[in-house]
Amino acid sequence: MIPQTAEYKFTQLAEQPTRTYFVDFDKGRCGGYIDGIAAMKQAIFLILSTPRFRHMIFSWNYGHELSDIFGEDTALAKCEAKRLITEALMQDERIRSADGFEFAAPEKGVLSVSFTVNTVFGELEQSVEVRT
Repeated sequence: MIPQTAEYKFTQLAEQPTRTYFVDFDKGRCGGYIDGIAAMKQAIFLILSTPRFRHMIFSWNYGHELSDIFGEDTALAKCEAKRLITEALMQDERIRSADGFEFAAPEKGVLSVSFTVNTVFGELEQSVEVRT
């Protein structure tokens, strides 16, 4: 008996919708839905608020590794913060790039990072503080 081969048709994966629950961090509640640029702003905030590899509920591709620069020299911390933030954000397929990084040291041991995130919905200005 000669084996028969089947023909496979490859299809493109559909893009996932961005509609998600709105999390009100000031009141500590979830309520309603958000979509588009507002959903992206929340997603970026959550990525930069979640340490990678620390919580089993998240994929190992989710979150940041900014704690790795704790105790580093300021010049090295700037370079590494840029790389670690970019790597963390680029895991989301809706984010195209992160650029325009600006650094400030408001106090000893703190590095304030401001940058622009280019998404499929538009640009967002973001900032994060890192302990060095």
